[in-house]
Amino acid sequence: MSGSSGADAAVAGKAQLPAMRIGFLMDPLENVRVNHDSTFALMLECQRRGLEVRELRQEWLYVAGAKACARMRTVEVRRKEGDHLRVAGEYDAPLSELDVLFLRKDPPVDLDFLRTTQIVELGPGPVLINDPRGLRVANEKLFALRFPDLIPPSFVSREIPRLREFIESHGGDGVVKPLDGCGGQGVLRLRRGDPNFSSLLELATGGGHVPVMAQAYLPAVREGDKRIILLQGEPLGAVLRVPRDGELRANFASGGKAAPASVTARDREICRRLAPALNESGLWLAGIDVIGGKLTEVNVTSPTGLVEIDALNGDSLETRVVDFALERAGLRARAAAGM
Repeated sequence: MSGSSGADAAVAGKAQLPAMRIGFLMDPLENVRVNHDSTFALMLECQRRGLEVRELRQEWLYVAGAKACARMRTVEVRRKEGDHLRVAGEYDAPLSELDVLFLRKDPPVDLDFLRTTQIVELGPGPVLINDPRGLRVANEKLFALRFPDLIPPSFVSREIPRLREFIESHGGDGVVKPLDGCGGQGVLRLRRGDPNFSSLLELATGGGHVPVMAQAYLPAVREGDKRIILLQGEPLGAVLRVPRDGELRANFASGGKAAPASVTARDREICRRLAPALNESGLWLAGIDVIGGKLTEVNVTSPTGLVEIDALNGDSLETRVVDFALERAGLRARAAAGM
């Protein structure tokens, strides 16, 4: 009996241990698409494990006593459109109260975003995923240019004549993208003979004041734009985003449809090449875009695709992502304790 009582006491003691606190710095939780949003899937997985889930926003951050702090909300979530959120508590706290903080703010990567990455580093704090230093240096369009043999012909400029010349030199058919956008916003296809050609370049560059990326048009995009999710540089899974009829963009936010996709030998080679640069920058969770075997973007701020891959493959990629985050938090805690 005494042995049983001791075991019961041990179990009770464990039950009283505080849950790990996992924060998500993100766009307003009220506005998420619960059947699409990868951040929401990560929150659900944390909640399933009994972890305390907290929401933060960029505009809620502040610095006090040289420490990063924020207004936070402890939340309970469920996958039900229009009724997916319950706020269990709201208060001010230092970021050091968190064990892990997922930095999942959508682009644009503007001055406000960059300041956010600087603030969250102040003072002792949680494990940050992804690393703010990596987020500052890895523009999602420009990062791919480090691997010229993996990408389609690409050109970056704000000068309209140079952009026109580049597109003309690649069959008069190209795509122009803003450098700091997301979800396919502002992506344009420009073709020789289009009477709006010059006007579109003027719009894209703000009259020649804003640099953009131009790439040769890849006809394979009609078959789909493959999103591959990477964790520590290793591919977890893939989904094909197929553009709807009459639409250039395949992004889910632009109406693209999800279709099954395998991770091919070519995809694995691209991931192998990217892995050292991603890991050195602390960009643990990334989503790369591949069209016709060509790398087009490296998404690191808030890559999506987890929900669609799960649905198509019967997988749970968020489980592996949360496993990784908790492992890093545990390693930090043991190091701090001198273990």
